[in-house]
Amino acid sequence: MTAEGDDDATKTDEPADATRGLGSRAPRFIKRSRVLHLSWQVVVFLVGLAVVAGGVLLLPLPGPGWVVIFGGMAIWATEFVWAQLVLRWTKSKVTEAAHRALDPRVRRRNIILTTVGLVIIGVLVGIYLARYGFVMPWHAH
Repeated sequence: MTAEGDDDATKTDEPADATRGLGSRAPRFIKRSRVLHLSWQVVVFLVGLAVVAGGVLLLPLPGPGWVVIFGGMAIWATEFVWAQLVLRWTKSKVTEAAHRALDPRVRRRNIILTTVGLVIIGVLVGIYLARYGFVMPWHAH
């Protein structure tokens, strides 16, 4: 990138990571050698694949599955443009969702819906207990 390109990038209102160029983040000495760079990409891919696979295994199990998957995507994003684009898109969607969730009208609606749902569940539990009573399983005959 030239000095002129750097000046243009700093004048925009975009976040710093959005103006950062796409592509490999490998050290220069690795980029100089084609064989070394290809080997680097293979290692980054395999490490990212192992982390993503671990995250997929954690989805049905107790654990932070999605966090681990996005960690693997971040590892891939150090070397592959497609992963960088996926992470940028994901970050923008999460930011949009956070802004929507903090909107006072949306929060009020969510609180009202949650309250109505809890009242309905409470009424249903009350009807069940009035009809069948509450007996602990070890006292059932």
